[in-house]
Amino acid sequence: MSEDLLVELTGITKSYGPVRSLRGVDLTLRRGEVLGLVGDNGAGKSTLMKVLAGAVQHDDGEIRVKGRPIRFSNPAEAQAEKIGIVYQDLALCDTLDVASNLFLGREPRRGPFIDRRRMHEQAAQILADLHVKVSSTHQEIGTLSGGQRQTVAIARAVSFAPDVLILDEPTAALAVAEVESVLRLITAVAAQGVGVVLITHRLQDLFRVCERITVMYEGQSVDDVPIGELDIESLVGLITRTGVAADPADTPQTEQEATA
Repeated sequence: MSEDLLVELTGITKSYGPVRSLRGVDLTLRRGEVLGLVGDNGAGKSTLMKVLAGAVQHDDGEIRVKGRPIRFSNPAEAQAEKIGIVYQDLALCDTLDVASNLFLGREPRRGPFIDRRRMHEQAAQILADLHVKVSSTHQEIGTLSGGQRQTVAIARAVSFAPDVLILDEPTAALAVAEVESVLRLITAVAAQGVGVVLITHRLQDLFRVCERITVMYEGQSVDDVPIGELDIESLVGLITRTGVAADPADTPQTEQEATA
């Protein structure tokens, strides 16, 4: 339904000098949906999501958020529109504890001082609501496993109450049990009405949590397919364009056409 449409990207382009990273990308995201965004290395996935998150400014095309056309100049403007992103490097501070990472830059205060008791209580509640398990909110981030770090990073993004959450390779390099924990968290976040964009090369994960797949190829969106119409083999074919007739106009102008 149209009232559930959170994001609509139309004809998004981005060039870095002669290098055309995005060459007219269309994408939609609805409330409570998990959308898989896939493509081979260099397809432009991360660049597109940086545009949506305000970290990169696009050249042409339109971004509409909840029906309103908008153009972001920086990540703070995207965050004000309730768009959050968790990058692959997580951007966590290893020497701070879990609660401090969750509230970094927005710590609850009592007068001029950080109210650490309230911060830890609120952190524990946030983690409990999302079923994120850590030994203690006083535990340093650097001592956590990769999966725990990933879930804390997602929990921090969710604590801003986003309508849209972008996850860039959240299960890369995780053990099987840790992958399961992250996928459960993604499902729980979507169940709260958040629209989630999941970028991953672990195609099997897409079939666990996604409702729809958008495929990018050489800076363009080339397919948008319900997950129920795909299997691993057919999805690989869409990503690699195996058996798909190529349009000569889509041939990149340089070997470095797309950078993400």
